[in-house]
Amino acid sequence: MARLRAAWHVAPRHADSGPRPGRVVITGSESAMCGICGIVTPDAKQGLPAPEWTVRRMLRQMAHRGPDGSALAVRDGIAMAANRLAIRGVDEAQPPLIEHQDGILVACNGEIDNHRELRHFLAQCGHEVPFSTDVAVIAPLYLEKGLAFVEHLQGVFALALWDARKQRLILARDRAGERHLYYTVADRTILFASELAALAEASDVTAPLDRTALAHFLQAGYCPAPQGLLAGHNKLRPGEMIVFEPDGTRQQRYWHFPRRAATATTPAPSSFDHVLREAVHRQSEIDVPFGVLLSGGLDSALIAAVARSLRPARELPAYCIRFDEASFDEGSDAERVAARLGCPFVPVTVTANDLPSTLHELVATTGEPLADPAWVPLAQVTKRASLDVRVLLAGEGADELFGGYPTYLGAQFAGRYARLPAGLRKVLQRGIERLPPSDRKITLSYLLKRFIRGQELDGLARHRLWTSHISPEWLRRLGIEPPVWATEDTAALPLLDAVQRHDFAHALPEALLAKADRGGMLHGVEIRAPYLDPTVIEFAAALPERARVRGLTTKAFLKDYARLYLPRAVTHRRKRGLSVPLSAWLRGPLRDWAQSRLSCSALAEAGLNHRAALELLAEHGERKADHARAIWILLVLGEWLEWRASAAGRRMSQASSQPSVATAAVG
Repeated sequence: MARLRAAWHVAPRHADSGPRPGRVVITGSESAMCGICGIVTPDAKQGLPAPEWTVRRMLRQMAHRGPDGSALAVRDGIAMAANRLAIRGVDEAQPPLIEHQDGILVACNGEIDNHRELRHFLAQCGHEVPFSTDVAVIAPLYLEKGLAFVEHLQGVFALALWDARKQRLILARDRAGERHLYYTVADRTILFASELAALAEASDVTAPLDRTALAHFLQAGYCPAPQGLLAGHNKLRPGEMIVFEPDGTRQQRYWHFPRRAATATTPAPSSFDHVLREAVHRQSEIDVPFGVLLSGGLDSALIAAVARSLRPARELPAYCIRFDEASFDEGSDAERVAARLGCPFVPVTVTANDLPSTLHELVATTGEPLADPAWVPLAQVTKRASLDVRVLLAGEGADELFGGYPTYLGAQFAGRYARLPAGLRKVLQRGIERLPPSDRKITLSYLLKRFIRGQELDGLARHRLWTSHISPEWLRRLGIEPPVWATEDTAALPLLDAVQRHDFAHALPEALLAKADRGGMLHGVEIRAPYLDPTVIEFAAALPERARVRGLTTKAFLKDYARLYLPRAVTHRRKRGLSVPLSAWLRGPLRDWAQSRLSCSALAEAGLNHRAALELLAEHGERKADHARAIWILLVLGEWLEWRASAAGRRMSQASSQPSVATAAVG
């Protein structure tokens, strides 16, 4: 029977850290949350120190991701490492990196939810899986199924598998994209890591900016996979596997969003109960304390209610982001929900003064530019939660799956608006454009101004314009040509299906889930989204349009179902989402900071017209328009550009004292 062995060696805390090729070393002193990284250098000879030294630097950069152990494996041509946050089997020696006797190394960030079923299957096939860790099933499953192994994995993961027999490296990302994996290839050397900052420890961080990715970032607030701002530094798409072999590279999607049946009917709300309860049960079946992120709205309140029903004996603290600005604060609603469910309520108030320093820390630690201002308060609340728990359940994914965004109403009504007489549309547009900007949260005037723009575009392009951070006109004034999106396989779909599919494939994984991963893991807290369980996705994918958006009601089916657990006052609250009072802050306490940041040379050196950036701030301050989102994305970009310059300087210093991967390959 094939056997596995733990790819680690328990080393003394002060053990010699010099290179020992052929060994695997685990330490418990330098790491903190799940992260993986590695280098494949086909030309390297065993015994050269560069790969190990470099991977150690990468692992150290991700120290915030795993306090419960780290592992490093060095073999001919490859160094691979991982660190661990213990969620299950806390008292057991669970290796975060496992080696099979057939020469297969596996590192996995995340969890394989169906590992018990896979163990049973593998036992029937003659494979012994001695370790209880879920990662242990991956290597024998690969031996049994070949490249199709990833199709049988259910859960949240980003994984790397090295097959020494075939000199094959496999990278894969989970279906919804909850975990992330970056990679770059240069001079036959492949590098990968869970975070861009870790990858930059080993790669050319001075690589030029990808101008196409930059345009996408400024418009959408994120870079659609596989692109990133650094040229040649890519990220896996959700549901994608990349296979690197000596004779070439293959990229393939092993999962696609389910097709909706044309004759779909609306199921009874009670039929969803078993599906969601099982999803919450799987994600809360852990050995460490956990809590919920609670906003008081439907999505998080429903997750909290189901979790409380399933785990009545466990304490379930509810963590809530609060603001002093009344229209942005949902704390009172969240507190009432928490009291109703018997959850200890833990509010965290975020102020304008928190933004500059927290943004700097987030970018410097992760190397990620994310334009969502809610990234900062999320990091603040997880910092507080880390004192009590290691896991937070959250409501991400519900809007994309069940039809919750106001723009989905716009998609429904845009056709009707287009059929109005042209003269009437002009009168309406002039009146709406004259409405003054407001510092309040998601006002009717804000939504109407978004709705009337882009009526000449097709439905999906109009949806992208509605959700953009910077308009095409201002992009051009900044010196950036608006991006052209790749053609999507949605032409034959109804418009609501097309825009939901677009959001699920792009904004959800690359913005919202990246925000959750980076904001939570900065403080060693894993954020889980039960709505993104495969069974929930399949159920939502079968719902007809009227079960998602019905008249002026969004998430119609989910609201009907939630009445099994929550009062109507909660299930039918107007959607508010996690927004930051950025408009007022940029006119007040953050104005001087924004002025200085937009005046710095980084934006100009990246090819942007910094005078136009200052004009945005001036117009915003004079209340001629609400440019808060555009200003914020430029502030984030400037912070990232300065991090890049700093990282480049640090890399040059390191290169002068230690041999690089390239040096090792040439040697």
